[in-house]
Amino acid sequence: MDTQVTSREAIVTWCQEYLATQLGVPADSIDPTADFDRLGVDSALAVALLIEVEERYGVDISPEDLFQHPTLDAVATHLHQQVSANVA
Repeated sequence: MDTQVTSREAIVTWCQEYLATQLGVPADSIDPTADFDRLGVDSALAVALLIEVEERYGVDISPEDLFQHPTLDAVATHLHQQVSANVA
C-alpha cells in the first residue's frame, strides 16, 4: 500500500472526511483531538468506521480499540502502527 495513503496524517484526513460525510458536517469541523462522543459518534457510526477502516486499510480494529483510542488522532496513530507492521 502506498505510504502516502497510510501516513498518520493521511489516515486522520480520511477519517475526518468519512465522519464528516456520515454526520453531515464539514470535514474541517471534525476535531481530531476531540473524543468520539463529543463529535457525535454513536456505536453504530463507530462500527461503520471500523468496517470502512478494515476495507480501506486491510487492518481489523476492534471496538475495544476505539475505547482505548477515543480520538481520531489516537485511532490514526494506532492504525498507522498496524498498517506499518503489516507492511514490514
